[in-house]
Amino acid sequence: MIPIGTRRILIVGGGLSGLVTAYRLHQAGLPVCLMEARSRLGGRILSAGEDNRPSNDGLDLGPSWFWPDMTPEILPLVDELGLTFIPQHTDGLMLFQRSQGGMPERYPSFRHQPSSMRLAGGTGAMVSALAARLPQDCLHLESRATNIARTQAGLIVTVSTASGVETIEATHVVFALPPRLLEATVEFSPPPRNATRALWRATPTWMAPHAKFFAVYERPFWREAGFSGAAQSMAGPLVEIHDATTASGKAALFGFVGIPARSRMQLNENALLAASVAQLGQIFGAEALHPVATLYKDWAIDTLTATELDLTAAGHPAGGRHDWVDADWSRWITLSGSETAANSPGYLAGAIEAGERAAADLIRCNSDVIEPASSKGQ
Repeated sequence: MIPIGTRRILIVGGGLSGLVTAYRLHQAGLPVCLMEARSRLGGRILSAGEDNRPSNDGLDLGPSWFWPDMTPEILPLVDELGLTFIPQHTDGLMLFQRSQGGMPERYPSFRHQPSSMRLAGGTGAMVSALAARLPQDCLHLESRATNIARTQAGLIVTVSTASGVETIEATHVVFALPPRLLEATVEFSPPPRNATRALWRATPTWMAPHAKFFAVYERPFWREAGFSGAAQSMAGPLVEIHDATTASGKAALFGFVGIPARSRMQLNENALLAASVAQLGQIFGAEALHPVATLYKDWAIDTLTATELDLTAAGHPAGGRHDWVDADWSRWITLSGSETAANSPGYLAGAIEAGERAAADLIRCNSDVIEPASSKGQ
């Protein structure tokens, strides 16, 4: 049984946006319940170790970079949580592969401005830090909202859990999900207006069509050879490659798979991984053929991220301000997935912006019932 209590705000989605919303509401003294369909928190944030399991010193199978000079809203939260970050390694030559078997061309590395940064321990460090500041009995994993209905008394949400199906009551629900995923997976009664559902469907889900591959090594041999670890390829299967060595020194290269999502589904995964390692060998030399581990995440086959519409890449969320919820539902629900951010939609900064905005709106609307939280100010 999921205890939700009286006048409880329900957050559906335990990614960065949902956790930021829960954290701010808890700080303000508002009772909150967060449900996450996965068996872990983080959503599209997944920092994994060599065993492909979540790790406190992991490689980012989801988002990794942020740009403090371009998205300054991320720094206050990073500082508040006591996290540190490192610059993306760019020292050395970058390589360009025109065809399989051809010698890669060498070029001076581009100095990206603003500089790309990565969190020490992986982006999952932010998820862990937020979760640690919340009451553990308010976090419910393997709990998937499937229906929401309005009643005279409030909202009734149907939830599928590991132990069965439950119905819970709430005064307000924050959907910290990509709008497209929400439209495809949650039934509303009464249904939202057609224009609202069309907006949700038309909003691309960041990362959903993409796949990332990592090769872990005993040492960053490419740096010793004068290479930055950055490479571009017209041959594939990896089209963009970067140094992914962690702050603790765990050596790794990663690449974005350039094969479209629908085509990847027709491939043997082991063959794809072998081809990716072979390509790294062609670009960086024989030492790249012997990783100590490989990791792979195809977000397009993750049903808690991607829908059928996401199998064809459709650009990036547009940003700006939209009426994400129509007048019939605006009193009852809020959308706070990263794609709903006015600035940096889909990115880490967008998730923080959307989560902060949702929390601020709810705090303002519930100022008459705010009570001190036992751990307020943590």
